[in-house]
Amino acid sequence: MSTDIAESATRALIAVDGDEHVEVERRTGRAPMTPWARVRLVLAHVTIYMAAALFMLPLVYAFFSALKPNGEMFAMPPSLFGSEIRWSNFAEVFEFGPFWTYIGNSLFTSVAGTLVVLVVSTTAGYAFGRLRWKGRDAVFVLFLATLMVPAEVLVIPMFQVMQWFGWVDTYQALIFPFAFGAFGTFLMRQFFRGIPYELEEAARVDGAGPLRTFLQIILPLSKSAIAVLAVFTFLSFWNAYLWPLIVTVDYNTLGTLPVGLASFSGLTGTRWDLQMAASIISMIPTTLLVIVLQKHLVKGIAMAGLGGR
Repeated sequence: MSTDIAESATRALIAVDGDEHVEVERRTGRAPMTPWARVRLVLAHVTIYMAAALFMLPLVYAFFSALKPNGEMFAMPPSLFGSEIRWSNFAEVFEFGPFWTYIGNSLFTSVAGTLVVLVVSTTAGYAFGRLRWKGRDAVFVLFLATLMVPAEVLVIPMFQVMQWFGWVDTYQALIFPFAFGAFGTFLMRQFFRGIPYELEEAARVDGAGPLRTFLQIILPLSKSAIAVLAVFTFLSFWNAYLWPLIVTVDYNTLGTLPVGLASFSGLTGTRWDLQMAASIISMIPTTLLVIVLQKHLVKGIAMAGLGGR
C-alpha cells in the first residue's frame, strides 16, 4: 500500500509540475527556459553591456574633457577630471564664433538634403523594383557601379559643375550634389521587392495607377525602410566636412558644424576645451533622432534587403 501511495504522490507532483509548465507557457507565450538557456541569456546580456560600455568610454572621456581647463587637456598622467569643472566652456562655445549659424546651416542642409534623398530614392527604387521596363536591370547595374567611385574623386568635377551653375557658396551646392546617390535607391528597391505583388495587383484591379499605388500602398508599408534611410542620410549630411569646406567661401554665413569645429584651431593654437564642448553639442540632434526612430530602425534594418524576387 505504501508503494501505491508513493507512486500516486509522484504522479501528482509530476502532474502539478506539468500544469505549472503549461500555465507558464500559456502566460508568457513560450516554453519555460532551461538552466543552460538562462546561463546563455545572462552571458549574452553581459557581453552586450560590456560592448556598450567600451563604445561609451570615448564619449564619456570627451564629455569630461570638455569640462577641463584648456591647459590640462594633455596633462600627464592623464586623468578623467581636471582641477576644476568648467561648465562655462559650453557657453563660451557660442561666444567664440557664429556657432548658432553653424548649427542652423547644418540643420537646414541636413533636413533639406534628407527630404530630397527620400523623394529621389523612393521613386527611383519603385521604378527599379516594381515597374517593368526594357533595360531595367542593366541600367540598375550601371547605377550601382557609381557606389564604387570614391566621393573624393568627384569633388573637382562637382565643383566645376557648381561653378557653371553659379552655385558656389550657396545652399544649393551644399544640398544637391550628394542628394542623388545610389545607396538609398538600392535600399528602397530591395525593400520594395519584398512587398507582395498581390497587393499591387489588387490595387490595379480597383483602378489605381502606378502613382496612386506607390503613394497609397507601397509607401505606407515602407515606413521602417524610409526611417533607416532618413537616419543614414541625415548623419551623412550632418557629418560632411570636405565638400562644405571646398564649396563654401563665406564660412561665417554658410559654414556647417564640421567646418565650424575646425575653426577652434588657429595660428595661435587650439582651444581643445571648446572644441570638445562643441563636439558634444553637435552630437545632440543626431542622438535625439536615433532615439526617436529607434523602433523603426531596428525593424527596418532587420527587414531591408532580406526580401526580393
